[in-house]
Amino acid sequence: MLKTGIYIDAENIRLCGGYGMRYDVLAELANAGNSTLLRANSYVVEDRRRTEEDADYRQKLYRYHDILRQYGFKLIKKYVKQFKDADGVITTKANADMDLAIDAILQARNLDRIILLTGDGDFVRLVIALQNRGCRVEVIGFHNVSTELREAADLYISGFLIPRLLPISATDDDKWHRGTPINYNPAKGFGFMRYHRMTEEGLATETVFFHRSKAESDIEPQLFSHPMQIFEFKITAQNGNRPEAVDIRPLPNEQPSRRDF
Repeated sequence: MLKTGIYIDAENIRLCGGYGMRYDVLAELANAGNSTLLRANSYVVEDRRRTEEDADYRQKLYRYHDILRQYGFKLIKKYVKQFKDADGVITTKANADMDLAIDAILQARNLDRIILLTGDGDFVRLVIALQNRGCRVEVIGFHNVSTELREAADLYISGFLIPRLLPISATDDDKWHRGTPINYNPAKGFGFMRYHRMTEEGLATETVFFHRSKAESDIEPQLFSHPMQIFEFKITAQNGNRPEAVDIRPLPNEQPSRRDF
């Protein structure tokens, strides 16, 4: 049995595309197969001045914290602090990186597998330190994920690709999938989409045929040649009940950056 810990850099995830992430799906992922969730920490930020002055902010923030606790996550709060420089310019800071790193290293003695949610490259050294303690480290991120962090992890997966972790913006959400293109033939305009299903054993990888004619008309064809470009699509039976991806569209607000390729 793998003893698993989850460590969430919540502010980084919120600012980098993970707003609305479902913590119950994370817990489900950590408990799948021969794994059991032993530690679940989320490092959150609170602006105490705003909490005292803004009732709407306070209500929403505390409701969010209550949901995390209901799913078994321990909250480690970092309070916003303000600093004034010599010119009188005020800056705010609330960084929980050190808290997360120390907790993960101390608790790693009782863990076999660590799921780290962040895109911050400052955690590369933490990943290596945890691996040196014998832990398998898996990283989940959304936008703006450090290339060095992806490469250091034993496994990196985009949070957009984990089923139900971040809901798809559609009324028939359950019919949509997210995946990345593989084996694309530009001359003939077809290839395969790689996507995941959540099973009792964890994430299962599947592939489905696609043709660019079943994509939105304004999609640039070269996007299908980028293996890290994420698409949303439905799956339907075509041509003698062969499964095929249709209604293909790029993930909203997701454009591959040069460093991703």
